[in-house]
Amino acid sequence: MNIPRISLLLCTAVLALPALAQPARPQPAQSAPLRDDSGVVRQQSLSAGRVTGSVDIVVPLGETPVTVRSVAPASVVGQYRIHFAELDVNADGFISRDEALANPALSDEFNALDSKRRGKLDRADLAGWLID
Repeated sequence: MNIPRISLLLCTAVLALPALAQPARPQPAQSAPLRDDSGVVRQQSLSAGRVTGSVDIVVPLGETPVTVRSVAPASVVGQYRIHFAELDVNADGFISRDEALANPALSDEFNALDSKRRGKLDRADLAGWLID
């Protein structure tokens, strides 16, 4: 072997080293107490609830571990029973997102109830909420 060829092989090997190095494992996420700033539950502190379950999600090596917890509320606070006609101000047979603002609990749950993603709710969407 001659010197230029050895130099070329050494340069190639040195340049390839970073590709062979394994990425550093990230620091695991830090667990924190439930905060009361979720914006979803307006009338109840999340930290007042009791943790009813916990599941660790399996993630690929190198990704931050994830734990999902369920919380039973300390009490159910909010107006979860509505009069459809009172909220349907324009009497079109639907409760729009703007009309739902009159009821904080309905406004908070609007996206979950609007499963058809229409931006409005009908009586069928509100099964279990209706008084009338």
